[in-house]
Amino acid sequence: MKFGITQTFDCSYLPRKEEQLLVYVGSHTDSATHYPQLIQAGFRRSGEQVYRPYCQQCTACHSIRLPVNDFALSRSQRRLLNKNKAFTTRTTTQTSEAYYPLYEHYITERHADGSMYPPDPVQFESFLACEWNSPLFVEAYDGDKLIAVAVTDIIDTHDHRDGFSAMYTFYDPDYHHRSLGTWMILQQIHHTRAQNRHYLYLGYQIDDCNKMNYKSRFLPHERYYNHQWHRFENAQQVSEMASRRNDLVIDLLR
Repeated sequence: MKFGITQTFDCSYLPRKEEQLLVYVGSHTDSATHYPQLIQAGFRRSGEQVYRPYCQQCTACHSIRLPVNDFALSRSQRRLLNKNKAFTTRTTTQTSEAYYPLYEHYITERHADGSMYPPDPVQFESFLACEWNSPLFVEAYDGDKLIAVAVTDIIDTHDHRDGFSAMYTFYDPDYHHRSLGTWMILQQIHHTRAQNRHYLYLGYQIDDCNKMNYKSRFLPHERYYNHQWHRFENAQQVSEMASRRNDLVIDLLR
């Protein structure tokens, strides 16, 4: 496999930090073949690009995944499921014209300070489009109204159905009090279990970023560093990890 390294640019998540990416370089056929292996090695997909952080002076980002058969609901997560029990979900491999207005509203209201603002249809299509991979869309409804969409990749290896990779979720900001970001992860856990898959990959956990550290509340979970997955059973382990993160030495090339 071949890889390239991007130039440094301002970090999208942490102030006064620079970001650099290690990017897989391959044909569409090779990308489709190696994608499950890359996901298992801490990579992430956005559009056609498969990447992972390659930051020389920072180790804040860790790939995180949930072993769904071991996952245990917290009390707050149980309350959330009960609160949103009237909502329904369905899965599809087809996009809908209703997606972009929902995405536009979400980015404008929730992430106007982020790199995806201002939203536009071309950006949205390039974010979703991938010639060598077809994502699954988990749609959430309040009655007949579409209120959330989770874009999810199916991860299959040559010998077993590994799991799903949750790429991105966008939702109606008017439902912010329903914690739809967390709720949609719970729905994806359900769908992963229902298909007898092992893991739900959640992208990158960043303890120092308030918008990203909610993922650590799903327990147990596993984080990828030093070339292997490390399991975290409880909140105490997560806290200890955050306190010693800066002492980790991560060789991202091996």
